Amino acid sequence: MPRKFLDLSVSLEEGIKSDPDFMLPKINYHHHKETAEEMMSFFPGLKKTDLPGEEGWAMETITVSTHNGTHMDAPYHYHSTMNNGQRAITIDEVPLEWCFSDGVKLDLRSYEDGYVLTRSDLQNEIKKINYELKPLDIVFINTSAGGHYGKDDFLSKGCGISKEATIYLLDQGVRVTGTDAWSWDAPFSYTAEKYKQTKDPSIIWEGHRAGMVQGYSHIEKLNNLDQLPNYGFKVSAFPFKIKNGSAGFVRVVAIFE
Repeated sequence: MPRKFLDLSVSLEEGIKSDPDFMLPKINYHHHKETAEEMMSFFPGLKKTDLPGEEGWAMETITVSTHNGTHMDAPYHYHSTMNNGQRAITIDEVPLEWCFSDGVKLDLRSYEDGYVLTRSDLQNEIKKINYELKPLDIVFINTSAGGHYGKDDFLSKGCGISKEATIYLLDQGVRVTGTDAWSWDAPFSYTAEKYKQTKDPSIIWEGHRAGMVQGYSHIEKLNNLDQLPNYGFKVSAFPFKIKNGSAGFVRVVAIFE
């Protein structure tokens, strides 16, 4: 049978509710008719009428955060240290062997927005699909945020994974995880309400902070997770190398042999 591919990434675009307002991307499109003079400047004597259709090239100038669109977080994003005190690695240092491995999907769409899965919750979900995790498996969670990218409610959709549950995955040798939500953790609006009641700072960004115990990367704003089987596919997720960066854009692809 021919190899099949499934794109698990979203397109980077402006004008949609993809991120908090302070970090929304900006894209300036330079169209063919607008760039003829740029091309002519390289070739003295060239006239616009010499160009096919009097057109130059298409090009875009973008102002982005490394956390816009589908991206992979480096351990450095979560804290300056990982592995209980070592210097946290940046995105250009993430081991390549983390980024191409067998994929596993957990369907968590039945959990309410803002719910934080415990270790036992996660173990039960893995048991449901009759799968035993192995080192370097790439684990995706399909939350209620699936299909809401760009919609007004996107930032408040999806469940999160607790620190203890994340560490459970890391103890099994998992080094890359992913979610279709804005964050691996529960939406901030729900955590803020819990913090208001408990004043417990340990609940803030707890899934991310698991990287302080064991360095790992996770991918946010995935797409099409509902089209994946529970397992039986490869994942390619190599991040763009940004020197000393906290994250890198990534085209995530599921590969079926």
